Amino acid sequence: MLAVASLLLLVLGTASPASAHAALRATNPEDGTILQRAPRTLTLTYTESVGLLTDSFRVYDPENHRLRTGQADHAPGRADTVRVPLPARMAKGTYVVAWRVVSADSHPVSGALTFSVGERTVTRATAPGAAENGTTTSLYNIARYLAYLAVALVLGAAAFVAYCRPPQRLLLRPLFVVGAATLLVSTLALFLLRGPYEEGTAPELASFGRALTTRPGELLLARLALLLLAVVFGLVLRRRPVPRAFAVTVGAILAVALALTWSAAEHASAGIQVPLAIASTTLHLLATAAWLGGLAALLLTLRAPAVPPQVVTRFSRLALTSVIVLVVTGVYQSWRGLGTWQALTDTTYGRVLLAKLVAVGVLLGAAAWSRRWTGRLPKTAEAPVPDLPVGQLRRTVLAEAAVGVVVLVLTTLLTSTLPGRAAEEAATAETGIPAASVTTVPFTVGENGRGKVQITFDPGRVGPNSVQAVVYGANGALAAVPELRITMTLPAQRLGPLDTGVTDRGGYWATNSFNLPIPGTWTMKVTVRVSELDQVTVSRAIRVAR
Repeated sequence: MLAVASLLLLVLGTASPASAHAALRATNPEDGTILQRAPRTLTLTYTESVGLLTDSFRVYDPENHRLRTGQADHAPGRADTVRVPLPARMAKGTYVVAWRVVSADSHPVSGALTFSVGERTVTRATAPGAAENGTTTSLYNIARYLAYLAVALVLGAAAFVAYCRPPQRLLLRPLFVVGAATLLVSTLALFLLRGPYEEGTAPELASFGRALTTRPGELLLARLALLLLAVVFGLVLRRRPVPRAFAVTVGAILAVALALTWSAAEHASAGIQVPLAIASTTLHLLATAAWLGGLAALLLTLRAPAVPPQVVTRFSRLALTSVIVLVVTGVYQSWRGLGTWQALTDTTYGRVLLAKLVAVGVLLGAAAWSRRWTGRLPKTAEAPVPDLPVGQLRRTVLAEAAVGVVVLVLTTLLTSTLPGRAAEEAATAETGIPAASVTTVPFTVGENGRGKVQITFDPGRVGPNSVQAVVYGANGALAAVPELRITMTLPAQRLGPLDTGVTDRGGYWATNSFNLPIPGTWTMKVTVRVSELDQVTVSRAIRVAR
């Protein structure tokens, strides 16, 4: 189980950062627009409230010089809208804006946009590089996964001891020690990395102070304090006896408070029905810990030569209750995160959720197999568990634990993935009019001809559309090409190819009227000619709705 967990942590810890909950909803000026006069203020509106960093906005002029902008702040009464004062004098040409903020659910989100003053130019300003520091992001993600795994082990083992009452608790001491130590170290690492993670910089102690002034940092401090209280309480229980009811009550309070440091800092803390979502997420985490952490505790308990059958049957009831809680809270959280059935397959959040549902299905199958062996156990407390069922039960519990690690990793991944509902909010303007469909198509011609074409269909639905295409070179700057052709084909209806008829508008390609007759998944073919002899055609599938 630990080998599987380590492998998954290494893979996911070094993967690209997942999208955060907040997404850019609207900008003024709009991305890609040409203005007759220079704007005095840049305004960005997000799908939820955002926090500002020390260097949240960078504006570059057509010569790749950074402009001196005023101090960014929130619009009056609008925590989701940010204003950036621009210089009074701005030269003609295309400007690049790079931004990075922190969403309400603690995840940083970044992006870039362009606007032009007077005319669109082939600007020397390059698109900003990776907004994340790879080392910081990997370390932070690994610490997050370890923290989730550790809290499940600690709380699950505690629930197992309190409810199942195993006679030989010394077997579980390594689980408590390793789990508590891992949770303490991972939480401390998260706190130290919080500032660099938000800023997108390399790990450094200079950013330590920022974590003290943010809600995620405060929750991590609270988690550290609760861990220390739990350790002290555990030492007291070892040295002097206390009433069982008192110990269970205090332990339950600490467990709920500890779970709240996660739910109050993740997706539940933003969006709709926040109080109910936080309560649901807290129960979901506690039920996950009781089931998966309890499995690890049961696996260690089964190493004893004799195990009272009541221990196993009580855990079976505990696991069943946990599953019921997980189903109820999981359905609610899925509805809250997805918004529509279509988001289940059309968004990353939905696809990760489907993977989790498959893993949970496998886990339930393994649990059902374990319950077969549980039914063979003796019914008296004095009789030990027979050798045959113990051997079979131990193997099925080990299989459950291995799949449980996968479920836990997917659960952690969901907490840092843009929910489907938020993705829909980001794709729809405040007026409720669907936003334009934007597709970026990379291309390669020969050994050195690399670039990408950003193609916008507005509104991106059935009917008349305007089409705009901007070509970027390998360095991220706008590039001029002698020819660009875009055609659309609908294979399912044997329709097309339909030529969009885009023409060169002096730095970009566009047409004001192109009709998409019916909905479906269209194949867009983009032909880019960079010289008299060199050209390439690249295809992309795009979805056209009614």
